[in-house]
Amino acid sequence: MNTTEVQHVDVVIVGGGLAGLSAAAYLSEKGKKVALLEKGLLGGRAVTINLKGFSFNFGAHAIYGRDTSILRTFEKELRIDVDWRDFKPDKAKYDIGNELTSVPANVKGLFRTKLMKGADKLKFTFEIFKTLTHMEKGHPHLSIKKWMDQHHLTEDVKEMMLTLASSNFFTSEPEKIPSDVYFDYYRRLFTTNKPVAYVGGGWQSLINKFVTVIERNGGEIFTKARVESVTTEGDRIVEVQSKKGNLRAKEFVFCAPPSELSKMFVDTNLEHSVKHYAHYEPSYVFVYDLGLKNRIDVPYSYVYDKHNKMFITDISFYDEGCVPDGGQLLQAIAYIKKEELEDKERIAEIEGKIEAMYDKHFEGWRDELVVPRKSKRASAQEIKWKMNQEPMPVYFPDYRNAFFAGDWCEGKGQLSELSFTSAYEASQLILQKDKDQ
Repeated sequence: MNTTEVQHVDVVIVGGGLAGLSAAAYLSEKGKKVALLEKGLLGGRAVTINLKGFSFNFGAHAIYGRDTSILRTFEKELRIDVDWRDFKPDKAKYDIGNELTSVPANVKGLFRTKLMKGADKLKFTFEIFKTLTHMEKGHPHLSIKKWMDQHHLTEDVKEMMLTLASSNFFTSEPEKIPSDVYFDYYRRLFTTNKPVAYVGGGWQSLINKFVTVIERNGGEIFTKARVESVTTEGDRIVEVQSKKGNLRAKEFVFCAPPSELSKMFVDTNLEHSVKHYAHYEPSYVFVYDLGLKNRIDVPYSYVYDKHNKMFITDISFYDEGCVPDGGQLLQAIAYIKKEELEDKERIAEIEGKIEAMYDKHFEGWRDELVVPRKSKRASAQEIKWKMNQEPMPVYFPDYRNAFFAGDWCEGKGQLSELSFTSAYEASQLILQKDKDQ
């Protein structure tokens, strides 16, 4: 496609992250002629970079509740094989200062953890039981902190619930999570047989599989093709303009963040709606990865520092293909508040605490270091709508053929699951239109 021609397809997908790729793969598999436009390289925030034999993911490639994940549906219907690497709960520990204790990710961990005493463990178990049996559903306008205060929980039980939320929701402010979101998440987590899993080969292996599906069905992918504007006629979008040419289609799926969409939709009826979500803030984290030439063996693959709200995952324990023979890849993530991003002293302090955590739990890492990778303001989620910010809808009534997907949209689960579920929903709405005609 050159800059002068206009190409016609069934569906144009804007954005080549997990949402855009999964939507493009699914729709092409269902018989749609698709074209995907990505402003940079495929993967979005799920890209992988290779340095000195180590494959660094931008963020942890974890899937929560994998036996109920929509990725299982994609795996089956797209005829792809996902290399699932299941998390081992018995190798997950909380650092509580002077000792390590079990993470209550399952019943065994609950009874082993030292974060609570006997009576509080029973109380916590009862709260989880109410979650599993739908006795407790929470409320979207009641934070988990206010819910706990209303139910007069002990301080230890409150602390346990917030610690779980902080480590699983990638936030330093777990008390702000809406109570309905909290209970829905843990209902899924505690009823699944596979609470956490990783993808062998990282996000890149999954990206490659989606690309294979798109190409075998005649779909086209254009990278470094930023969409600059859209053309509308009445209540429909008819064309998108990019540096690599223009594309016309019957349906459009936009899988770019609201901040980018607001620029594309200037002077359209969707401009105001999208701008509303563009003002929201991402969930920020400090990611500090280490590529080591030799493994440092410890009896755990995940350790969460309860006081500092940061954790280390031994990525290579689950995905040995991301390192050279005998090597090790460790990933530390610390939560950062928006107001800390421009505070150089605070950022330096966080970096120092991460290195101290490495010193404590992976002694000798400095001698084995081959390559570090730091990202001091990575975005774990584009808008933290789980924290009293509305999710962006999958479609608006202003236009009949515009759909939206990404972790900023309405969907189920956390992080990547939001991208997959919103992409699946958008795809289903498009396919349903054919059935209705």
